Amino acid sequence: IINVQNVTKSYNKQTVLKQINMTVKSGEIYGLIGISGSGKSTLLRCINGIEKINSGVIHIDNEIISYDDSIKSRSIKKNIGMIFFFFLLVERRTVYENIALSMKCWKESRGKTEERVRELMEFVGISSLADKKPSQISGGQKQRVAIARALSLSPKILLCDEATSALDPNTTKSILDLLKEINRKMNITIIVVTHEMEVIKSICDKMSIIE
Repeated sequence: IINVQNVTKSYNKQTVLKQINMTVKSGEIYGLIGISGSGKSTLLRCINGIEKINSGVIHIDNEIISYDDSIKSRSIKKNIGMIFFFFLLVERRTVYENIALSMKCWKESRGKTEERVRELMEFVGISSLADKKPSQISGGQKQRVAIARALSLSPKILLCDEATSALDPNTTKSILDLLKEINRKMNITIIVVTHEMEVIKSICDKMSIIE
């Protein structure tokens, strides 16, 4: 479902990724580990089309990912959800509104949005928090909101960028258990970027080390 071929990415004269090759099969939980600054997050942003590569090619579900704003490009990117280290929730919006944000941007109907958001809040265990603001909930709860938001458009792929690094050990375990449940019940392919080998060992089917 993801095929990265000879990808190179530079910022000005600094090469961050050099001739990267990686294949992820549909339904896998795939780990990507390396020290800080090795380019893990940059590779994720290239896979979901946020960053433009200098050379090489990335296939998503047998389609080449491009970096324009065409309908085809947007359709490919719609199938990729992403969760981040710092949650990136909109502070002035409620939990419900944060989860609904992507569906609103894609102009989904109010009824469909309501049904999907309620379903996801129940699935990730935050139904009671719908009217809370991000400042009123814990770090683990924020990450569950971010996961629900990433799942709102029913993606085939979920990219997790250091999704547990800001969490305590007990909360980390609960989030990893949730990711395994998402993979199993929704058949979503997951890439987990981390610098913690314990995370890789507890959740991933395969892994790559990036130097």
